[in-house]
Amino acid sequence: MRDKPQNLQLNAHGELQHLLTIEGLPREILTRILDTAAPFTEVAEREVKKLPLLRGKSVFNLFFENSTRTRTTFEIAAKRLSADVINLNINTSSTAKGETLLDTVDNLVAMQADMFVVRHAASGAPHLIAGHLANIGNRHIHVVNAGDGRHAHPTQGLLDMYTIRHYKKDFSQLTVAIIGDVLHSRVARSQIHALTILGVPEVRVIAPKTLLPSAVERMGVRVFHDMTEGLRGVDVVMTLRLQNERMQGALLPSPQEFYKSYGLTPEKLQQAKPDAIVMHPGPMNRGVEIDSVVADGAHAVILPQVTFGIAVRMAVMSMLAGG
Repeated sequence: MRDKPQNLQLNAHGELQHLLTIEGLPREILTRILDTAAPFTEVAEREVKKLPLLRGKSVFNLFFENSTRTRTTFEIAAKRLSADVINLNINTSSTAKGETLLDTVDNLVAMQADMFVVRHAASGAPHLIAGHLANIGNRHIHVVNAGDGRHAHPTQGLLDMYTIRHYKKDFSQLTVAIIGDVLHSRVARSQIHALTILGVPEVRVIAPKTLLPSAVERMGVRVFHDMTEGLRGVDVVMTLRLQNERMQGALLPSPQEFYKSYGLTPEKLQQAKPDAIVMHPGPMNRGVEIDSVVADGAHAVILPQVTFGIAVRMAVMSMLAGG
């Protein structure tokens, strides 16, 4: 079953059909997305922030989980490409009345949908939709995974890669550290897959044992439990949000204890290279994962990540639905 995401994601010509996960995608596809995003970053500086690439297309945002940043940036990206954007209010939709996910999809297909942007608490929900569309012969409709359970958040991983490339230029000489709740983080999984595919020679994860997946080393990372050792000489520091809503049982003594050992402070950051950049997918818990001095400091590129995220999502949607 490992090759199923790749088969669903690429069409017979090797082009993107859906974006469901970064795992298994060829390096050329990732690089092409990053290259395509570059000119879109300039659209925000224009007086008229519109391109006609998706004119006449209908993009349905299906967010079965709460989101502000991701949903808003997808909506901005689609509108800048001139698409018609429909935000489905899940709390008042038919799914809240007992309709199945695929019945909802079928009804939206009948409304001439061209793309679904899906965020769901269940891992694999976007794959289920993409497989269903293939089975019923609707190969002109595209699915973008905007985060599914603990599984993947591919556009977040891609915008993180765009940010790294913008500041560091070349992936082949970097050491990258990912800090925090790797166990529950779909962002971390997408980051690790993207970093390894793009040729980063050393990816580190720094976390307590209770917040690491079993056999995480199989993903090609080095594991550290000590911040001083793990941050030594790194070029990029990627902090993660503590996913308290996904934790079952007491995996941490307290947020204060986590901050003491794994919170990114100016003192701990001194172990990294002087020109290291600091990233966070948001929303940040200041004083838990990261100190405000670091979050607002010269090393942080957290707000540029958000800006680049619009361009990367424009690139993905234009490649999928705009040819």
